[in-house]
Amino acid sequence: MMVLVTYDVNTQSAFGRKRLRKVAKECLNYGIRVQNSVFECNVDNYIYKKLKNELLDIIDEDEDSLRFYIIGDKYKNSIEHYGVENGVDVEGALIL
Repeated sequence: MMVLVTYDVNTQSAFGRKRLRKVAKECLNYGIRVQNSVFECNVDNYIYKKLKNELLDIIDEDEDSLRFYIIGDKYKNSIEHYGVENGVDVEGALIL
């Protein structure tokens, strides 16, 4: 299923900047960055729960915001994109 992860981490302190880097790094383990604080993750239910728990362990719920949008399996008809394409087709062939 496609899950859109968005976050806003308070970076006014060194601890906040460290949390921001940790959140981004963890999201990169599961999906692709489509905007600065937005990731598309094509995961199953087990991996989604694992990702969510790992991110919740990183953020400070008193200072940061974390959102998950569960788009589902038929996401190709649910996403419209205009402008520069920075993402990668997560189901396409990977050519190195």
